[in-house]
Amino acid sequence: SAKDMKHRLGFLLQKSDSYDYSSSQGKREKISSSQRVSQEEVRKWADSLENLIHHDRGLAAFRAFLKSEYSEENIEFWVSCEDYKKTKSPAKLSPKARKIYDEFISVQATKEVNLDSCTREKTCHNMLEPTLSCFDEAQRKIFTLMEKDSYRRFLKSPYYLDLISPPGAGCRPENCKRSHTHTFDCNSNIISQCA
Repeated sequence: SAKDMKHRLGFLLQKSDSYDYSSSQGKREKISSSQRVSQEEVRKWADSLENLIHHDRGLAAFRAFLKSEYSEENIEFWVSCEDYKKTKSPAKLSPKARKIYDEFISVQATKEVNLDSCTREKTCHNMLEPTLSCFDEAQRKIFTLMEKDSYRRFLKSPYYLDLISPPGAGCRPENCKRSHTHTFDCNSNIISQCA
């Protein structure tokens, strides 16, 4: 459930001992206590989606939020594209590209992302001779979609607000504002949690 994910995420972000967790590719990564997230770092996540998803813990928080909304396919596609662009062996490009295409872009894709027909067609054409940049346009479109939609909701969600507020601070107006240009509303759901 969303509440369980939120609890696990909070535990993940606060634990100071070294521990392992699984990434989406099934790799094991070690996180040390020196990599704990500071309040300053968490505040930077609100500056841009790029800051958020280029930070391991920020990406984990955003992914957990998207899972709670049943819309994690966009971030999974973005991460897969980032991984694909790091492919060193030319022999691996075609099979990796086919896997991404089949999983996220084809009409029968299990995790189909929302792309316009022009971008979908161009990406399909790129599949004839896959290069490291064959998903660039599709990845840009999905990034923009997340930036305008789910990222804004994330910043107003308990997934982010609980991280940015110091423990025990409650839901006072000063804790719900990031700056004069971006204001977080204390919606009824968050207010009831703070009461």
